[in-house]
Amino acid sequence: MIFAWFDARECKKFGQELADFYLERVVVDKKDKTTKFVEKKQKILLSKIQQKVYQFKISQSLNVYKKAQLGNVFKWRLIEAGFDKSYVDELTSWLMRNF
Repeated sequence: MIFAWFDARECKKFGQELADFYLERVVVDKKDKTTKFVEKKQKILLSKIQQKVYQFKISQSLNVYKKAQLGNVFKWRLIEAGFDKSYVDELTSWLMRNF
């Protein structure tokens, strides 16, 4: 029973899935896009991520440790993909506030 508190496999998997979902849909090349267009797409993407988070929260029992593991996997996946660390910190912080 106490070991279930530390079992964060599902949360880590979800963190990886969220990062991959973000990476597949984020507009990386802004050369041909206007700032207004990029901001609108970003808001839509974050809204979709928020919906996924809500669905995950309903199905899983989350504690502080599991949330931290999820955020850590999400953050490092984006850093490894080449995103700026300060941007990733801001995005991860936004994600954790939604939990």
